[in-house]
Amino acid sequence: MEKIEVNTPCGAVAVRRTERRGRTATVLLHGAAGSWTTWRAAIDSAESGGDVSDLVVPDLPGWGDSPADVDTLDPAGIAAAVAATVRALGYERWRLVGHSLGGFVALELAAQEPEATESVVLVSATTFGGQGDRLGAVEFARRYPALLGLAAAMRALDALGPAGIRFVGVLDRIGLLRTLTAPLFGRRVPDAVTELARDLRPAAFLRALACARRYPAAERWRRVRCPVLAVHGDHDLFSPASDDLPLSRLLPQLHSTVLPATGHFAHVEHPSLLAGALHAR
Repeated sequence: MEKIEVNTPCGAVAVRRTERRGRTATVLLHGAAGSWTTWRAAIDSAESGGDVSDLVVPDLPGWGDSPADVDTLDPAGIAAAVAATVRALGYERWRLVGHSLGGFVALELAAQEPEATESVVLVSATTFGGQGDRLGAVEFARRYPALLGLAAAMRALDALGPAGIRFVGVLDRIGLLRTLTAPLFGRRVPDAVTELARDLRPAAFLRALACARRYPAAERWRRVRCPVLAVHGDHDLFSPASDDLPLSRLLPQLHSTVLPATGHFAHVEHPSLLAGALHAR
């Protein structure tokens, strides 16, 4: 895939893309614990089965190769940066596929740009889990203990600075990180664990979680007009299918499906899952 940089209000966004043939892009938005590489297995699987032109795969501002002042980031700004990136590549419309935090951003972008957004696919997406649905601290901890634990780990790594990232790298090299991250997955995906270690951005993760807790989800997401498909793993500790109940009250066009023996990275555990969504139309 070709890599280019696009200037946006959030700074330079690094984006990978396939050949442009139409006016509508399929945009893949990664989560808070990764970068564009989280989509690599799904893209490879789709390429083996047909044409995957018009793919746009950015590193969101603050992650991967897209440096940004994380203290200034919020869902609205990140979504606007994605829209600016896609339009700079010559597209007028888009289909959005978002994993985890990327699903949160996809819904915000669909709310900002209802005419330009044709559809949204949420893959193990953070919605009311990250947003907290205005829950108090005790109720949030009761419903989402895994997310709370991950946030605590990220705070510790952020406090350590570069030493924290090196520590995670050591855990990966000795194989311990696979054990520690095993609850995230329904099956073994060692390459994905290594990529998570390399792409970890604790400060950006914590900023994203803090912004999500304050985000006016009910006000924003009820503006979404396009079809929305939510895909969940039945062993997802962070984004359970039960989150779709409050979401469906805002999005009557929402459809949901649950995958057996699958964790938080459905597109990594099942690379062929998105083949139909990624093939050129």
